[in-house]
Amino acid sequence: MNAHSDVNVDENAAGILPHNSEEATAIATETTLLDPRFYTTDFDEMDRIDVSPVRKEWDEMIAKMAADPNRGHFKKNENWTTPDWENMDPKLKAELIDFLVSSLTAEFSGCVLYKEMKRRGNNPDICQLFQLMARDEARHAGFINDALREAGVAVNLGFLTKAKKYTYFRPKFIYYATYLSEKIGYARYITIYRHLEKNPDNMIHPIFQWFEQWCNDEFSHGEAFALLMKTDPKLTQSWQNKLWIRFFLVAVFSVMCIRDHLRPEFHKALGIDIDWYDREVLRKTSEISKQIFPIELDLDNPRWERNLLKLREASAAMDAAKRRGGIGGALGKVSAGARAGLAFASLYLIPVKANEVPEDGRLVPSY
Repeated sequence: MNAHSDVNVDENAAGILPHNSEEATAIATETTLLDPRFYTTDFDEMDRIDVSPVRKEWDEMIAKMAADPNRGHFKKNENWTTPDWENMDPKLKAELIDFLVSSLTAEFSGCVLYKEMKRRGNNPDICQLFQLMARDEARHAGFINDALREAGVAVNLGFLTKAKKYTYFRPKFIYYATYLSEKIGYARYITIYRHLEKNPDNMIHPIFQWFEQWCNDEFSHGEAFALLMKTDPKLTQSWQNKLWIRFFLVAVFSVMCIRDHLRPEFHKALGIDIDWYDREVLRKTSEISKQIFPIELDLDNPRWERNLLKLREASAAMDAAKRRGGIGGALGKVSAGARAGLAFASLYLIPVKANEVPEDGRLVPSY
């Protein structure tokens, strides 16, 4: 993740500026390897989950979520000052909007999935959990959309629900991917929030002032998926599932790093070094995930950062080939895809560290 390498990487590929709500909705509707996805799954299998093995922890968690400590948080107050969108640097504006649209899509993806589980299910424990999580994600998505509305680029969430492609994942893959998404979301938001506490002059948008309670919601959702995995030890202890956990760790971590390097002006305006930020977020997420995963990635292995850079280069080359089009572009996409596959395989094959999962792995936000 050497940001100062001499490699010619198009770091501003995310800087496509939507000029109205239709264009913003179209961007949110896109589905690529780097975009947040909408998921569907085997809801009947999820409805059969028996939380009896974790009943005590489950009831405590649900009671805390039902108490709704953040019910009044996601509202504008006197601390909200509308940014000067008209006079903002165009590159920063494009990347800030890209960040907000991507964040909204990720939050709304959770809302759609959780609401569908609540709608289809009959299991009172599972339905209650997903109803509570859908409530939180809907608030988050609505709050971001209010911020986008000020810039004239609010996303049409109703259209997005119908138009965006859905990806089918087996329930266990939903657990792995969503657990990591919620926990890495917590780590991202709290790292930005703590940085801006110390550097308030870099507050480029008021929404970051809401990140502390926001990321605590993300944290609690991750705790819920950790408990869901604890209902069946095979989900984390069988050798096949350990391989899948390893895959999702590498995939989620590497995609985050690629995405972050597409927003250089955004991070510069925040006063954040992208490489430092990515290392900090991955370190926190890796430490948190030891509560449930029996393995952890060796982020200090020299091959990790070396191959992340190769993956970034290949991703940028693939995007450039796509824009070029024609036969040359098609050949470029194949070549870049092969290089990306090799880099990902090298990341995956880095030896992992074994972790002894604690009997009681419940955590509270501590960063």
